[in-house]
Amino acid sequence: MFKSAYLERVFNDVLKKDNGQPEFIQAVETFFLSMDDIISMTPQIEKYGIMERLVEPERLIHFRVTWVDDQGITRVNRGYRVQFSSVLGPYKGGLRFHPTVNASTMKFLGFEQTFKNALTGLPMGGAKGGSDFSSIGKSDGEIMRFCQNFMLELYRHIGPDTDVPAGDIGVGAKEIGYLYGMYKKIRNESVGVMTGKGLTYGGSLVRKEATGYGLCYFVSEMLKTYRSDRMDDKKVVISGSGKVGLYAAIKAHELGAIVVGMSDVNGYIHDPEGLKMDIVTELASNGELSKRYHERTGCEYGNDPRGLWRVPCDIAMPCAIQNELDLESAKALVANGCYLVAEGANMPCTLEAEKYFTENQILFAPGKAANAGGVAVSLFEMSQNAMHYPWPYDEVDDKLKGIMKEIFFKCYTAARRYKNPYDLISGANIAAFLRVYEAMMDQGIQ
Repeated sequence: MFKSAYLERVFNDVLKKDNGQPEFIQAVETFFLSMDDIISMTPQIEKYGIMERLVEPERLIHFRVTWVDDQGITRVNRGYRVQFSSVLGPYKGGLRFHPTVNASTMKFLGFEQTFKNALTGLPMGGAKGGSDFSSIGKSDGEIMRFCQNFMLELYRHIGPDTDVPAGDIGVGAKEIGYLYGMYKKIRNESVGVMTGKGLTYGGSLVRKEATGYGLCYFVSEMLKTYRSDRMDDKKVVISGSGKVGLYAAIKAHELGAIVVGMSDVNGYIHDPEGLKMDIVTELASNGELSKRYHERTGCEYGNDPRGLWRVPCDIAMPCAIQNELDLESAKALVANGCYLVAEGANMPCTLEAEKYFTENQILFAPGKAANAGGVAVSLFEMSQNAMHYPWPYDEVDDKLKGIMKEIFFKCYTAARRYKNPYDLISGANIAAFLRVYEAMMDQGIQ
């Protein structure tokens, strides 16, 4: 599979040790596929066991969360925090509450987060955490009790200079508030230990919009560099109607694009004239986008979210969840004229879909680069908390634009030097790896 015998050996070790963790194995394979040329040029990587150290998290914390529901029944969930790498700074990564959460998803997300954070150029290590708990169908009281009990286990492993969690799927403003409130009560201190907080108690402007906005800023740089073009009048489809998908749609519309399709867990909607952003914003906020939008406007509706990838478009932005866009969907996108795919979620495209896009010369933006806007603004929030001073909206947004432009430039430069200018997957992996590698070498074997 790999030209390097060293990479082949390390990957086979991963297959043996992490058997039954397909998401993590997929993330490692995608990363290693970019590393062959770097390995041949840098023998110190093998000598000092860099790859063996990179694929093994520094710490994997697995704990029980016990809570009581509204009927007085005791419930038990699993909680995780994977502190993957602290070589660049305090651990930083979100918390995900979703039934699919397990050790494999946490490790893959923490692994990806390490390199995503490296690309920002900011002092952040990589981590991820969460639980198989779902807030769907739960009362506010049940969500609060779960979050408080989750923090009763997590608090001993986090801190403003140790590990700073944020939100992710299933963890929004409500959950962050409950989690932070319990941490503050336990520790008797108000510090920037969580990001994504409410604006009334230390949150940052632009944080909720950051991943979606940053995705569009990255795509704008791609269009300018590769096609001497802009977002104006480009037909865009976006999967997912959470924070990432919603704010990607809003920013794409602001930049002049025509958002012709979106999806959620219930299905997809399509209007070749462009979706109405005021209605999208209203309904996405309530988690009722596809069915309710169809009822309000009479646009095309399908009850299979994957039908979105059959909608003719110029640009596709998968923003929902890992491996949502498979080979069949990739073929449908290409057949219907799509020429640019940008990942707003973490690893939403399967490895087979990625390869198909590459083989068909589709411009492709990997998630570890294109969706880094959220964690960048999380670091801005940490800085504001440390200063005890909030920044205005325009200042944060300008900083976000600058970070995304810089990330694109790093990926593009590395792609040109080591692979080819269009291979942003390798460019992102190599640029991120080189920063992590240099820090590991400087700090010695640990």
